[in-house]
Amino acid sequence: MNQVLPNLQPRLAEIFTHLHEHPEISWQEKQTTKYIANLLKEAQMEPQLFEDMTGLYVDIGKGTPSVGFRTDIDALWQEVDGEFKANHSCGHDGHMTMAIGTALVLKDMEHLLPGAVRILFQPAEEKAQGARAFVDKGLIDPLEYLFGVHVRPLKELRDGTYAPALYHGAAKLFTGTIIGEEAHGARPELGINAIEVGSAIIEGLQKIWTDPNVSSSVKMTQFNAGGTSTNIIPGKATFSIDARAQTNEVMESLTDGVERVKASVEAMYGAKISLTVDAHIVAALVNDEALQHMNSAIVDVVGESACTPPVVTPGGEDFHFYTYERPNLKATMLGLGCGVTPGLHHPKMTFNRERLITGVNIITRAILRAL
Repeated sequence: MNQVLPNLQPRLAEIFTHLHEHPEISWQEKQTTKYIANLLKEAQMEPQLFEDMTGLYVDIGKGTPSVGFRTDIDALWQEVDGEFKANHSCGHDGHMTMAIGTALVLKDMEHLLPGAVRILFQPAEEKAQGARAFVDKGLIDPLEYLFGVHVRPLKELRDGTYAPALYHGAAKLFTGTIIGEEAHGARPELGINAIEVGSAIIEGLQKIWTDPNVSSSVKMTQFNAGGTSTNIIPGKATFSIDARAQTNEVMESLTDGVERVKASVEAMYGAKISLTVDAHIVAALVNDEALQHMNSAIVDVVGESACTPPVVTPGGEDFHFYTYERPNLKATMLGLGCGVTPGLHHPKMTFNRERLITGVNIITRAILRAL
C-alpha cells in the first residue's frame, strides 16, 4: 500500500479537479455517476448502478462484503458571484476523490484482502434522502462496519489533524400551512387572523422544554401571509420550522413539543394547521470498535500528535441514518482537518487538497483493521 499511495497523488488531483468543476445537485448526479463508474471500470472493477436512481457501489475482494466505506456525491444549489448554480461547497468532491482513491488502492492489493469491501457512492446527502434510499435497497445489510469521512472547518480541526469520529447533531425541518378565515380589517371579529396564529406558534415554540444539558433549538425560519391589500385580515399563511438537537432523544422531545404547540394553537384560535416533516437528519450513533479502528489508523499514518479527540458539531449528516436504521452496524466518520475556509457551505469554500491522499491512507488502514 505504501508503494501505491505516492503514485496515486497526481491521479487524485486530476479526479478532484474534474469532480469540482462538474457539480450536480441531489438526485441529478447522472454525469457524476457515469464518470465514477467509468473510472472504476478502467481499473478492472465492476461498479453496480441503479435503473431508478443515481449513485452506485462497487465490491472489492472475494465473498460477501463485511466492511464498507460511504461517500456522498451531490452538490449544493447556491448563489455564486450573482448566479445560482450547482456548487461543491460542502467537500463532497473531496469525499468522492478519497473514496475513489481508496477503491484503487484496495483493488491493487485485492489478492491480499482477507475479505470483501463495499464502496458506496451515495446521492442526495444534501436533501437527507440518499442514505434512506440505500438502506431501502439493502446495500448495507451484509456489512458489519461502515466508515465515512467529512472535511472539517478550521474552527473544529486544525489543518493536518484528524478526528476518529464526528458527533453530528440531529435536525428536523417542518413546513406548515395555517388555514384561518379572511375578514375586513374593520371587522376582525369575523375572521381568524393567520398572522396572529403564526405569532402564537412562535410563542409556543419558545416555551418547549427539553433537557438543559443537551444543546437544542427550535424556531420559525419562514413565514408568508397576506397579499398587497393592507385592509384584509389574512386567512392563510405558510411557515417553516427548523429544529436542532445534539441527540436523537432530545429531537424526539422537540418533535413532541412542536406537535403539542400545533394542537393547542389550533384549539385556541379555531384554525386548521397542517404540519409536514420535509427532512429528518438523525444524530450520530458512533460505535466504539469502529472509532478505535479509525483512531489506530490515524496514529499509524500521521502519529498521535495529529490525532485529536472526536469532534462534536451542531451540523447534520445523512450518514448517521445508516446506524439509526441498523443499530448493529458499527460505524464512524473520519474528521479530515484540511483548513476549510471560510467555512462549509460558503460559496467560495476551499481547503488544502494535499490532505486527500492522507485521507485515503487513513481510510484504507481503518478498513484493513476492520477486515
